[in-house]
Amino acid sequence: MALPDGVLTAPGVPRIGLGLAALGRPAYITESRAVDLPARRDVDAMEARTHQVLDAAWGAGVRYVDCARSYGLAERFLGSWLAAHPGRRSQVVIGSKWGYRYVGDFRMDAAIHEVKEHSVAMFDAQWLETLAALGGAPDVYLVHSATLDSPALSDRRLLDRLASLASSGVRVGLSASGPRQGDAIDAALAAGPYSVVQATWNLLEQSAGPALARAHDAGWLVVIKEALANGRLGPGGDAALPDAPDQGAIGWVLHQPFVDLVLSGAVTPEQLMSNLAARPPAMTEEGAASLAEDPVEYWSARSARPWK
Repeated sequence: MALPDGVLTAPGVPRIGLGLAALGRPAYITESRAVDLPARRDVDAMEARTHQVLDAAWGAGVRYVDCARSYGLAERFLGSWLAAHPGRRSQVVIGSKWGYRYVGDFRMDAAIHEVKEHSVAMFDAQWLETLAALGGAPDVYLVHSATLDSPALSDRRLLDRLASLASSGVRVGLSASGPRQGDAIDAALAAGPYSVVQATWNLLEQSAGPALARAHDAGWLVVIKEALANGRLGPGGDAALPDAPDQGAIGWVLHQPFVDLVLSGAVTPEQLMSNLAARPPAMTEEGAASLAEDPVEYWSARSARPWK
């Protein structure tokens, strides 16, 4: 999984990265936001909270940070944090994603928060926006939520654009979502320029495991998102493990041989520290398998979750 600068394989670097999906915008689908975040969630307040959690992550040795064009102002918040600490950029691996446009206008009550478009024009525009927001190129750039119908798996012009970016030294990949994540990953394995995948895999949604193992065997960097199922496996969640739920749920993901990194979606330093103490629960493989839900039902329920 080594990147050119070797940051992620340095001694003492945890296999947990920080994802900014829940920090870059005022509303999201995770549980407990009313408890975890203040009522005031304007741009200044969310940027300050993002910097606070980034400081905690840096101090704890976390060296992978994940963001996206559609995560509100996450790229901008990360860019301002890097600008305030100019010596840190070379020691942090940054992953970002293109393919969704944030349209929520930083409002809690927005009717629509993001719009998907996997076109050449979208890639060209969002790459320039990413460069401006971060103050430079990310190390990893992913197609956001590629499904089987995505042009990113078949459009030759777009694949050529992505191959050109990969030839410049940026690792190109895709994130996967939905009940057919595995099929999309297998299609990407055959598509060309990709060498990174970010996918959902947790105790409730295990269907992408075989495809992720194939990606790992092909030398791809495998990053897991939503290890806590958007809070369902976290403290107080409807499917939480009985003892140290976030630590056990993340620990079980780290236990999988195909996993390189797991993203923490923490929005407080305390949550991050708890996530970093992850350990596999006392559970058999059969016991873990019995917790898995039908993928169609899992993703249908996820799609119905309110933004709050």
